[in-house]
Amino acid sequence: MTNIFGSNVSRETSEKLLAFGELVRKWTSKVNLISKASVPELMDRHIRDSMQLFYHAPSGGHWADIGSGGGFPGIVIAILSTESEPERRMTLVESDQKKSAFLRTAIRELGLSANVITARIEEIEPLKVDILSARALAGLDSLLEFTERHLAQDGVALFLKGERWREEHMKAQLRWHYDLEVVKSETNDAAAVLKIKELVRV
Repeated sequence: MTNIFGSNVSRETSEKLLAFGELVRKWTSKVNLISKASVPELMDRHIRDSMQLFYHAPSGGHWADIGSGGGFPGIVIAILSTESEPERRMTLVESDQKKSAFLRTAIRELGLSANVITARIEEIEPLKVDILSARALAGLDSLLEFTERHLAQDGVALFLKGERWREEHMKAQLRWHYDLEVVKSETNDAAAVLKIKELVRV
C-alpha cells in the first residue's frame, strides 16, 4: 500500500499520524478543533500541510508551537520528531481549556513527548526557543510580537500563511526588520511557509 505521507515517513510514524487524524475527527464533534466542512480533507488540508514545517526546521532544539488549537502543527511536529528528532523538546501553547485537554489526550494516547501550557501567549514567561511555529493564528505583525518575546536570538520562526501573506509581509515591514525566506506551500499553490530569522523592531 502506498504511504500517503510520502516515502520518507516510516510506517510507525504514518500510523501515528493516522491515529491522530482519528482523534481529531472524534473530538471535533464536541470541541471546535477544525471546521466540520474541512473534516473530509483532514489529511491534506491539516496534517500534510502541517508536516511541511518539520522539513524546513533546523535539527533538535526546543520547538514551541503557539496557538496550537487542534494540534496543527504542534502535535504533527511532535509525531514526526519522535523517530528522527528524539532529543527535541516540544512545547504547545493554547489558551482554550478544552483544546488543551485534547492536546494532552493526544500526547498521552500517541506516546509523544511534549508539554502543554494553557495560557495566553503574551502572558507566559519568555520561552526563548530555537524554533517557533504557528498556523492560522494571527496576522504576521501580531505573530512577530510573539516571536520577539519567545524566540531565542539565533532562532527561526516558521509560519504557515495563506494567499494574503504578501499583504501581511508588507504591513509587518512598517514595524519590523527580518530575514525572510518564502517557501511555496506543497498543499496550496497560493499559500507559503514563511521562514523568519534575525527579527529586529524598527
